[in-house]
Amino acid sequence: MARHRFGTTLASATAAAVSLALVAGCSSGDDSDKATTKDGKTVITMGLFGVMGYKESGLLDRYMKDHPDIKIEAEVAGDEQTYYTALQTHLAAGSGLKDIQGIEIGRAKEVVDTQADKFVDMSKTEGVDHFLPWKLSQVTTKDGKVLGLGTDIGPMAICYRKDMFEQAGLPTDREEVAKLWAGDWSKYVEAGRTFKKNSKDKKLAFVDASSGLFNAMIYGDEKQFYDEDGKLIYQDNPVVKDAWSLAVSAAEDGLTAKLPQFQKGWDPGLAQSTFASTVCPAWMLGHISEKAGPANKDKWDVARAPKGANWGGAFIGVTEQSKVKEEAQKLIAWLTAPEQQAFIFEKLGNLPSSKTALDLPAVTSAKSEYFSGAPIGQIFGAAAKEIPSKQVLGRKDGSIKDTFSQGLQLVDRGKSADEAWKTTDERIKKLTR
Repeated sequence: MARHRFGTTLASATAAAVSLALVAGCSSGDDSDKATTKDGKTVITMGLFGVMGYKESGLLDRYMKDHPDIKIEAEVAGDEQTYYTALQTHLAAGSGLKDIQGIEIGRAKEVVDTQADKFVDMSKTEGVDHFLPWKLSQVTTKDGKVLGLGTDIGPMAICYRKDMFEQAGLPTDREEVAKLWAGDWSKYVEAGRTFKKNSKDKKLAFVDASSGLFNAMIYGDEKQFYDEDGKLIYQDNPVVKDAWSLAVSAAEDGLTAKLPQFQKGWDPGLAQSTFASTVCPAWMLGHISEKAGPANKDKWDVARAPKGANWGGAFIGVTEQSKVKEEAQKLIAWLTAPEQQAFIFEKLGNLPSSKTALDLPAVTSAKSEYFSGAPIGQIFGAAAKEIPSKQVLGRKDGSIKDTFSQGLQLVDRGKSADEAWKTTDERIKKLTR
């Protein structure tokens, strides 16, 4: 249902370095040189990552059934960091690219600024006026070239354990829970202090990690690390500084389980019920339900987050190297159409980036059986519409976010907030030179 794509870590970066040769080797040939198979079908190749949903939901098979003259060959890399490293290699070499390539949101600005000439302009593609206003702007160049169409988005909510909240004297009804922190992330941390004070089980943590809180706070604002001119502003941006301070206070007050999402220990933490809440984008629900397991079904629920924010999302674009640009653009337009986005949400939980799809019954009526019947279509759909209409991205957005997460882990290990900030600042300056 979900995928780990957003927020690479040192561990995944290391894995990427180790496995790059394998990924590059699998794609070393220029697939676009071969436009048809021997039986006369037009071949469209795709390079994807994680669980973008097209292959897993059966949409690619459906498209080929409806278009018998088309054959789609999709390669899917499990790890986005590995995928992107290989993609950069092929972009630089000008060979080995697929007809269609996925682009993760944290890489979008870098692609826009440095690789725009490698992708087809999709601004004139028919039937693509249904996206949320901020979505396609993330892959649009200054001269109006649109490098890809939107797949999913990651509006956030709070996933919480009803049984743990109850034993600590907190409400369990999702509407009442949302009122605890409505409009203010500091109220979420205050609820954590109440939880810690009143919990009958002192081994339980209120939240998995401070880094998730930090991400949720910064991605609810128009600007995070860069301004519109591409200048780094994280050092002086009050949004970043406030998020850092609140996340540090949660860590220093012992409210976290020191288990950053998707890193070692987080999955066992879900299975062993060691924390009571986590900031969860829509795409994360499937992972939680899988790792927490059947024993914890109906113990989890979903409540509105204090403020709307987006963590994650992706795009798919056609490469200029492709020999089947027209056919590839038609495929992308179909895959990202409202009906297909709603279908993937039903099957896998990837929330649509199409504002039209968000209003379709398949989304608005969706409930999660695992999460106590939570109306996830309504909760995440409403959150999506609260996200600022413009979000300024920078070339190294994804890497900077990861660096801040690593900085907060230093606080977990006993470093002072000042020391951790200094180290984080030095690392960001190094990677953005």
